Amino acid sequence: MPVATTDDPGVPAVTACSTFANALDSASTFYGDFADSIEGVERPDYGDPTISTTNTSGRTALREAAASAMSAAGTPGLSPDIANPMRSWSFGATKLLLKMGLRTGGQSLNDTATQLNTDATNAQMACAAAGTHA
Repeated sequence: MPVATTDDPGVPAVTACSTFANALDSASTFYGDFADSIEGVERPDYGDPTISTTNTSGRTALREAAASAMSAAGTPGLSPDIANPMRSWSFGATKLLLKMGLRTGGQSLNDTATQLNTDATNAQMACAAAGTHA
């Protein structure tokens, strides 16, 4: 039985951007909980049960989202204009989860999260330019 194929360049974009959007939703929810728990604190007390719990769930969500984003970026036929910011976001998410695991301070986390937001915006804009959304 032949495999269905398409030459429509929008199909890979729809698939990848949908996967990326799901990754962003998960990461933002769980990282947001962690960020809220350390808001305004330069040196978070990682022994605090709330911070410890949200740190763990945030890192787990970032790890899963980074893998999903990298998978989305590898969608066959996907334009590099879309794939590259997804890859950058994936690397940034990995960097952020490592900093969380190493229990770094507030400004270092903020700087990495700011770059992650820039990468997410770039990927979303590329998806929009392709006629879909992330």
